[in-house]
Amino acid sequence: MAELESLFQGFAVAISPFNLLLMFIGVLLGVIIGVLPGLGGANGVAILLPLTFTMAQTPGGTTSAIILLSCIYWGALFGGAITSILFNIPGEPWSVATTFDGYPLAQKGRAGEALTAAFTSSFIGAFVAVMLITFLAPAMANFALQFGPPEYFSVYLLTFCAFVGMSKGQAVKTIVSMMIGFALAAVGLDTVTGQLRLTFGFTDLLKGFDFLIAVIGLFGIGEILLTLEEGLHFKGTRAKLNPRVVLDTWKELPRYWLTSLRASAVGCFMGIVPGGATPASFMSYGVAKRFSKDGDKFGTGMVEGVVAPETAAHAAGTSALLPMITLGVPGSPTAAVLLGGLLIWGLQPGPLLFVEQKDFVWGLIASMYLGNIAGLIVVLTCVPLFAAILRIPFSIIAPVILVICAIGAFTVHTSVSDVYLMLVFGVAGYVMRKLNYPLAPLVLALVLGDRAENSFRQSMIMSQGDMAILFSNALVGGLTTLALFLLFWPVLASLIKRIKGG
Repeated sequence: MAELESLFQGFAVAISPFNLLLMFIGVLLGVIIGVLPGLGGANGVAILLPLTFTMAQTPGGTTSAIILLSCIYWGALFGGAITSILFNIPGEPWSVATTFDGYPLAQKGRAGEALTAAFTSSFIGAFVAVMLITFLAPAMANFALQFGPPEYFSVYLLTFCAFVGMSKGQAVKTIVSMMIGFALAAVGLDTVTGQLRLTFGFTDLLKGFDFLIAVIGLFGIGEILLTLEEGLHFKGTRAKLNPRVVLDTWKELPRYWLTSLRASAVGCFMGIVPGGATPASFMSYGVAKRFSKDGDKFGTGMVEGVVAPETAAHAAGTSALLPMITLGVPGSPTAAVLLGGLLIWGLQPGPLLFVEQKDFVWGLIASMYLGNIAGLIVVLTCVPLFAAILRIPFSIIAPVILVICAIGAFTVHTSVSDVYLMLVFGVAGYVMRKLNYPLAPLVLALVLGDRAENSFRQSMIMSQGDMAILFSNALVGGLTTLALFLLFWPVLASLIKRIKGG
């Protein structure tokens, strides 16, 4: 009851006309940020952070400032799905898994259905995470304190093994693709020893391969090359503009309540750990594919294949704010930028923040509810407009996509060499698709490879090379055991089938 009373006080703070206006402005800015490949929520919030400095100096201004920034965050989460579904170009890292079924749905003329499912699932995932923040903040903060390098590595290992074990494709090709991703993640400066690895004398490789550049090339440029090869389709794809598609999709979504529940649980766990929205979306997609009765059809245009990653990504992205508020430990890059904003405004995140700045904390939590609703209203209202983009002839839209991809790649490090690198990844993505090698494991390994390596090496330094540290307590031991079980599940399932058959 105490939490509910504080939450109602927070709503009284957040529901002022000025703050409501900031919510809608923030969501619109965030959607634009999410649509532009290469910009990203963290970069967008960082760019717009100076706008809040004058706001923070006014009475009650810190609450309005954080409301604006957090709603930019919600908008970026929503916006990342738009280009993923319409053009097979992930606007955000966590939207990669959405392309697997979202883009095939758009190709079938069901872009409105895919967008509605994505936006609604995003809302549900974020709503579950905000409820978690509201009622379980102290307990979950204590849980997050238990994570050290071994626990972090076990989480990353669980993500990799789940993707291999849950995949219904050829496990060998999945592992080969993942190994390529690990090799690419190792390029650059070794953060532990300070030595250069796999740079071959190229100074541009000192910073390694940026995930966003790889994704823009693999998916954006690769998709254009495939489309050109398939017959130079200069006619736009048929797209329905009937607003009733939103209501029709809502009638279908309750069928996937169990998928949403699993995805929300995965997302909240990965957000608090913090594993992040990207591994949460991949893991949730793999779990949904394994447990769905239509798992074999995933990748051909299944609404369930959109629901799972979007729900998990938003649950993870939202719950990542929990350790930031309660411990001062950001659970995601965007949360790290928001943490910087709090420090600039003179606020010290941590347990005392709930006592010293009670109105601010509960105003922020209330704004999460309202901002999420505002985001859903904005994006659902624009579904017909987004779907109409597919009616533009490919001869017009392809050059526009190329320009957007080039701008996105250039803005990551303001380097022309990144644009050339994007083209190389584009050709590589085209070749891998022609050879039926999945791109998702490569992307996953490229994103998490260096983090997993750092956590593993820190664990080995702590234990002086003893692998038993990965089973040193119930938490890390349970995660490692589950990861190994998922990795060898295809072999175990085959043995069980043979025993039953025999």
